[in-house]
This record gives sequence, structure tokens and C-alpha cells, in this order.
Amino acid sequence: MIDENKQINNTSQQLGEPTEVKQAMMSDSPAQINFNESGSEVTEQVAAQTGDTATINPENSFAATEKTEVERAALVELTQQIESLKTQLEERSTQYMRIAADFENYRKRTSKEKEDLELQVKRTTILELLPVVDNFERARSHLKPQSDGEMTMHKSYQGVYKQLVDSLKRLGVSPMRPENQEFDPNLHEAVMREPTDEHPEGTVLEELVRGYYLGDRVLRHAMVKVAAPKEDSPAAPEDQSSQAFS
Repeated sequence: MIDENKQINNTSQQLGEPTEVKQAMMSDSPAQINFNESGSEVTEQVAAQTGDTATINPENSFAATEKTEVERAALVELTQQIESLKTQLEERSTQYMRIAADFENYRKRTSKEKEDLELQVKRTTILELLPVVDNFERARSHLKPQSDGEMTMHKSYQGVYKQLVDSLKRLGVSPMRPENQEFDPNLHEAVMREPTDEHPEGTVLEELVRGYYLGDRVLRHAMVKVAAPKEDSPAAPEDQSSQAFS
């Protein structure tokens, strides 16, 4: 190998070839040879890019304008969507407020109906018990115990009567006291009229069957006797015979 290189050198000196050519021929590495080629390729690429830039500039300007128009259209569309969502939100808010108001009215109405139903059930039940109270009161006013045994029995049923009356009071039942008051058809039921001069007409003289309130409402009307004006006695007819002799 060394002998071949020497021969080439000698031949090159004889022929007068340049030293660079000789060194290139003597080099076994292809990298040095490709370097000049790569440099030329890079130069060509830079020149090509420069030419392309000069050529594409108008197109880039048009593309930028088109992009701006697209962005503007997208912005308008988003604005419309926002306004639509605002409108829907207002409609849903109004609908929610309406539903809430309807539900509150429904709740109040249901609560009122429930209270009325409970009051009606209580009223019906108490009305069934009032005749028992009436019988206890009649027995107390008519029975007069004489012996110790009768007194013991009297106290026993009077204790039951008191317990029943206390239970009714806890339920909100209270008796009417209409004596000497003016007759009120909303509270009283007149079953008797008694002519009298001692009381004004329409005055309640006596309570025959006791009336009751349930809270502030009438549970049962009181049956009463009412004062009526006293009628004057008719004048005696004159003797016709006496008139004839006069």
C-alpha cells in the first residue's frame, strides 16, 4: 500500500497535478469529498427558500385575511350562542319561580285542607259524645240521693262525668252561656217562646239543651226559650141590652 502511494505521488509530481487533487485522491474517507457537495446543496436550499418566500408572501396575506374573517364569524356565532343561553336561563329562572310559587300555594292549600279534615273528624267524634254529656247532666239535676249507697253511686258517675268534661275541654270544647243574652240565630235555636214583661223581646230566658263551641266555631247550637211580648187580654164585650136601655 505504501509503495502504491509513493508511485502515485511520483506520478503526480511528474504530471504537475495540484496538491489538493493529490490529497483528495490519496484520502480513503468519503466524508471530505461529500462536504463540498453538502455545502452546495445547503446553498441551493437557502436560495430556493428565499425564492419561495418571495413567491408565497401574497398568498400568506390572503390566508391571514381569510383567517381573520373566520375568527370574526366564530366570534359572532359564540356571541349569538351566549345570548341564546342567557335567554334560556331567564326562561328557566322564570319557570322555576312560577313552579316554586305554585308549590307554595299547593303546600298551603294542602295544609289548610288537612287542618279542616282533622277539625271535621274531631267535630264528628265530639258530636257523638255530647248526648252522653247531656244524660249525665239530666241525671245530676233529677236524681237526689237519699242514702249513703245512693250518694256513693252518685259520686261515682259524677266522677266519670267530670273526667269526660275535662277531656272535652282539652280538645277545645267549651259550653255556651246564653241566659239573659239577646237571641242570636247563629248561636241559638229557639224552640219555645214565653210572653213576659220582665225581659225585652228576644231575650234568652232559659237554655234547654246546652250549646258548645269547638275553638272559635259553633259545635252545637243551644236550644233555648226566648222572651216574647205579653199580649193584652181582649176587652169584654159590652152588654147589648144595657146599650138598648141607655
